[in-house]
Amino acid sequence: MCIREHVYQCIIPPHMLEQIMAQGTPEQRDHAVQNIVAAERFRTQRRVMAEFAATPAPSALISPEKQRIVYNAQNRTNLPGVPVRSEGQPPTGDPAVDEAYDGAGVTYDLFNVIYGRNSIDDRGMRIESTVHYGVGYDNAFWNGQRMVYGDGDEDLPQDQRLFNRFTIAVDIIGHELTHGVTQYEAGLIYRNQPGALNESMSDVFGILVKQRALGQTAIESDWVIGGGLFTPNVNGAGIRSMKAPGTAYNDPILGRDPQPGHMRDYNNTLEDNGGVHINSGIPNRAFYVTAVELGGFAWEKAGRIWYVALRDKLRSASNFAEAADLTWQTAGELYGRGSLEQQAVRAGWAEVGILISEGGDGGGNGGDDDGYQGPSGCLPTLLTRAWVRYVLGR
Repeated sequence: MCIREHVYQCIIPPHMLEQIMAQGTPEQRDHAVQNIVAAERFRTQRRVMAEFAATPAPSALISPEKQRIVYNAQNRTNLPGVPVRSEGQPPTGDPAVDEAYDGAGVTYDLFNVIYGRNSIDDRGMRIESTVHYGVGYDNAFWNGQRMVYGDGDEDLPQDQRLFNRFTIAVDIIGHELTHGVTQYEAGLIYRNQPGALNESMSDVFGILVKQRALGQTAIESDWVIGGGLFTPNVNGAGIRSMKAPGTAYNDPILGRDPQPGHMRDYNNTLEDNGGVHINSGIPNRAFYVTAVELGGFAWEKAGRIWYVALRDKLRSASNFAEAADLTWQTAGELYGRGSLEQQAVRAGWAEVGILISEGGDGGGNGGDDDGYQGPSGCLPTLLTRAWVRYVLGR
């Protein structure tokens, strides 16, 4: 049975893999198929871990201090792998190991220092990461328990490589770990508008991790998710642009960035669990506009508003209109009704075509997720469709 609410969450969206299978070389197409098969392998594990998210972690994994451990899968697919770096140990010289360690640290610091959160589950969970997963694995994911990173296209000829190692972009690390935070808080259902909000929350805190690590203000940031992930063979800045959804890449093999940045362009698709990686561009831009309106460091006010809304107000089936109302309410509670912060939230959502319902009932005009009940888009369906296309195209 396909469980729509808890599916495999990873940084590379299925539409990108399908483009590679349609347009890539035989070797690139083989990679894409293998990565979809790998995604299916973890679907059930991800669902089970999400269902037990409310269960406290074993005491051995709990600490009032930051605790990280990085494993090396040694290009195998058995998790977690061999432990290679634990909290407080010096760098290993392996870029993937050290980037995973450092990225987990700056993500922990954002949530802990700025928002007072005690790790991913707010109960001191040890942050576990596995690098060098598989061979030619073009993805990174949170499996409900730990982070897993592939090395990209290291096994392909230089001129066919599309992806670098997936630890190379700290915002990817922050993005995927935020899926864990959402898992323990709002638990946004991974389909349609709640799923797009789930993805957007990960982009929001992923970009804040990057901005804080670089000391960038909202104006100084590029607002690109996955900068540095593409090799020079790809015509693109990254996998998504929060500032200008739909402009992150335009490449003969990967296709064109399909994200809309306004509700008038909302994509009622049957793919990608109702477009969770596509329509997330709408709330992404709402956050970007809010942050720029406020100025300064985006993690201080805009980020706090979004975090408190995620922690205290959003629920599993919240849609875009409800997210707009609830972030607006949160801004009023934190900074005062009619404050500049609350006005900035209103402006952010208005920019993408969603007006605040001041009654606070979540009834704004942004569209109702219940109005779209297409197929789940779960990976068995994607796998079958992708495989048919791949075989017919050979």
